[in-house]
Amino acid sequence: MCYRFLASLGALCVLLVAPMPAQTGVPRTPDGHPDLQGTWTNATVTPLERPAALAGKATLTDAEARVLETKSADELAEADGKSEGPLLTATGSAGTGGYNALFLDRGSEFARVDGVKRTSLIIDPPDGKVPRMSADAGRRLAASYTGGSFDSVKDRPLSERCILGFGSTAGPPMLPVLYNNNYQIVQTPDNVLILVEMVHDARIIRMNAQHAAPDVRQWLGDSVGHWDGDTLVVDTTNFTDRTRFRGSTANLHVVERFTRTDAGTILYRATIEDPAAFAKPWTIEYPFVATKGPIYEYACHEGNYSLVDILGGARKKEADAGR
Repeated sequence: MCYRFLASLGALCVLLVAPMPAQTGVPRTPDGHPDLQGTWTNATVTPLERPAALAGKATLTDAEARVLETKSADELAEADGKSEGPLLTATGSAGTGGYNALFLDRGSEFARVDGVKRTSLIIDPPDGKVPRMSADAGRRLAASYTGGSFDSVKDRPLSERCILGFGSTAGPPMLPVLYNNNYQIVQTPDNVLILVEMVHDARIIRMNAQHAAPDVRQWLGDSVGHWDGDTLVVDTTNFTDRTRFRGSTANLHVVERFTRTDAGTILYRATIEDPAAFAKPWTIEYPFVATKGPIYEYACHEGNYSLVDILGGARKKEADAGR
């Protein structure tokens, strides 16, 4: 009787300590971790914040999504080739018609997670909205939209100067924007590289490392990573005081989680924290979908006369005002 009890207890212990089965259909590197390498896109028509028309509705049925996706495509086609319209106003191109439908690549579908389509990239808070911002953060965010001062090239936005892509496309957190939403991941046991199509930014994530000293500040922050089971966790601090993600400060802290859920999908989740900017941390989540490469060169400055023209226009305006 005692032997049978011990044998049963031993079998139970084996079950309790047995490792969880690995995800099936997920390629792995020689060291056993999920292989995140390849070319991916996060393009989607799902907005960062939930629209007022969808308040209280975190997900859509496929039929509901199809109606809104068709409407989005129709609106884009309607704006194509015009010099005025909501889309062109939102992109700062009103009056010129600089953005046409061929130039944009914002995706055609809502982001699908757990089999359903999401109405916002923000999943926490549950209302799908950025938490209350401080007054200073609001002013910094407004300044990023207006472009700030016209006194010097160094006063112009980072994206205008081809230092970083607009809209936090390089991140962290990495957000989808109007176009160039492709990424290439290269992975080794010691480092993970994320090449961003927009402005050819390159994020280098140092694995199992310590953050740099607080006085070392970088445009994309200092990213260190580790594996939590089959999820790559990336912790980023040490941003500059000019990165300013949605009005954030240099003390912005972002924790990203990359989970390859199948052969063609990486589920991306990022939590943003900056007490000086946001009332509480908030989290976004959406898929990166495998796409055919390669990523082509993003020639940001070649043939770009915008900075000269912008500052020249400001000097002309000043001269006219002085007459």
